[in-house]
Amino acid sequence: MSDFQATADRAEIEALRGEFTDAGMMGDYDRFASLFTPDGVWRIPAVNAEFAGRQEIRAGIEQLAEALWDYLVQTTHPGTIQLDGDTASGRAYVLSFGRFRDGGSHLNYSVYHDRYRRTPDGWKFTERADEIKYVDTTPLAGSAPHATENGTSHAARP
Repeated sequence: MSDFQATADRAEIEALRGEFTDAGMMGDYDRFASLFTPDGVWRIPAVNAEFAGRQEIRAGIEQLAEALWDYLVQTTHPGTIQLDGDTASGRAYVLSFGRFRDGGSHLNYSVYHDRYRRTPDGWKFTERADEIKYVDTTPLAGSAPHATENGTSHAARP
């Protein structure tokens, strides 16, 4: 593999990771599921969840987002990528925080353990597993912004 191809593959995999975070945060569940191969698996052991295949992944993200979270913010930071032809593996580092619909708060630092495959539609996840390294359930001091009558938003006062 040429250095140029390796650089292009790494850039595409980083873009895939960014799409995962963006699709989840924007509630674009169809796009979220499309980031996986048809036989892809998404694992979240902390909530005893595993979703296999795009249909299950799409239903899983929607159920988790809408049933559990009042709001969730997630930032994903670059990690490692090991290329092996048309497959690759890697890790990405994640900070997530939000408020549950039941009023509880959650902040965690975790690691995504990933496997990828090159497809005709570009690189896709074949597996993404979330390993939480740190959890804090102390009530969050802030809140999600709320829209005003003129359509602008501001943070709600506790």
